[in-house]
Amino acid sequence: MTTTTSRRPGAAPVGRAGRPVRDGFPQLLHAEWTKWRTVRRWGVTLLGAVLVTVLVSLFSALSSTAETARGGGPPGPTDADGRPVRDAFSFAHRTLTGDGSITARVSVPAATGSGATPEWAKAGVLVKESTRPGADYAALMLTARHGVRLQSGFTRDVAGSAASPGDSRLLRLTRDGAKVTGYESTDGRAWQQVGTVDLDGPDSTGRAPDAVAAGFFVASPDIQSREREFGSASVDQRPSASTARFAQVRLDGRAAPAAWQHTDVGGDPARASGELRSTDGRGNEKGRESTGSAFTLSGSGDIGPAPPPNDLAVMVLDGAQLGLVLIAALGVLFVTAEYRRGMIRTTFALSPRRGRVLVAKAVVIGAVSFAAGLVAAFTAYLVSAPRLRGDNKPPIFGDIALGDGPMLRAVIGTAAVLALIAVLALGLGALLRSTAAAITVVVVVFVLPLILLSTLPLDLAHAVQRLTPVAGFAIQNTLPRYGQVATVCLPEEGCYPQGPWTGLATLAAYAVVVLGAAVWRLRRRDA
Repeated sequence: MTTTTSRRPGAAPVGRAGRPVRDGFPQLLHAEWTKWRTVRRWGVTLLGAVLVTVLVSLFSALSSTAETARGGGPPGPTDADGRPVRDAFSFAHRTLTGDGSITARVSVPAATGSGATPEWAKAGVLVKESTRPGADYAALMLTARHGVRLQSGFTRDVAGSAASPGDSRLLRLTRDGAKVTGYESTDGRAWQQVGTVDLDGPDSTGRAPDAVAAGFFVASPDIQSREREFGSASVDQRPSASTARFAQVRLDGRAAPAAWQHTDVGGDPARASGELRSTDGRGNEKGRESTGSAFTLSGSGDIGPAPPPNDLAVMVLDGAQLGLVLIAALGVLFVTAEYRRGMIRTTFALSPRRGRVLVAKAVVIGAVSFAAGLVAAFTAYLVSAPRLRGDNKPPIFGDIALGDGPMLRAVIGTAAVLALIAVLALGLGALLRSTAAAITVVVVVFVLPLILLSTLPLDLAHAVQRLTPVAGFAIQNTLPRYGQVATVCLPEEGCYPQGPWTGLATLAAYAVVVLGAAVWRLRRRDA
């Protein structure tokens, strides 16, 4: 047994025969690890956190299987890589063989009739490998609220100039082999390049076809509205229709046939195509008319990605939101137990650098919590994912497996979240020196927001998700985000408005600040 003798302030503790007792950081880590492993109930509690995380995740998966299966619906179009996409719009086109360009002055699309115009209603010029839904394309468009955009491959989006309702732009797509370049102009004299994209071939050669469909189009996505009540939320989705005017339309290059053809891409095959005819100005049954080189075209639908409605990672890791309570309790007890028994004085007598003692405790509790979190998260995935998937394939869930980067990030990130929560709880325990008070704060900071998120107004719920420590759970989100698609991010579906790494960084900042405050207070207050 090591004993100490009186010493001057700041001197190293002295043991038998006057030899100094080493209190370096490795020795502190060893001492704190020894404390941890000698208290058996702490290990039992840690095992309980793993079991709670796995069992709650499994229960959530079993209760959600039937619901996700009902939400499948018929499969939609897919792109060349097999990813679900949206590809339905009104398209006036001719066949362009080889290089060439399509030019038109396009007005900002507006709702047909008295309805609202979706923010991503779009009208513009388009080059598409074929009129088959899912075929690759390049589109230069004027949108209702987001100005000029160059979009291609269903996921790529490049911004051009801003525009307001009533504005118009001259838009031009120029094809040079597989490359398509977009230009915009206000007066037809000064042209500004928006960007260049490649048309990926429909086969393994990657070559774009010689003959493509080139013309102008209108698309109008569904309008979404939401209603939130305690414990539930509903999203109403209804179709829309928008109209745009096209003037100074010109197709340069080898084009056939001479007349513009109309196709409702992704629509009813029986009414999908026909010649775009001149009329007396009153339009025709398809809502399109032409006068010389000026046309009015109406359409519905959208061109873009179709993210799956369910995030597999969020669903299989759902139990971590309850497992965190036991992890946080361990973090609190790891420091308050010493205060309750008065052993903290002995600890500080042997290691007078109190800040390093608390940091050593944080490293130990963070490491064991991270290890337990890894076991819990991987096990939860292995037992829950097969139950959720069943026969469900995209678009019910994204085509994502455990070895994929986003899923690995979600699983390992969940362990990191639990480790950071343990460190934050340790800091709270050192600040408050009371087990009950510290655990109460943890419940208020973590558990209460997770319960209330579904009852708060959506903007307030998103603010809570961004600004409080629960932001760390954003690391579980694996669904791709696309700025050119209007979606509703519902907290009760595990959706977080910020990116996954931003959310984890927010939680880490809270843990560092609380631990730093605890170190500062320890140095200025008696044990």
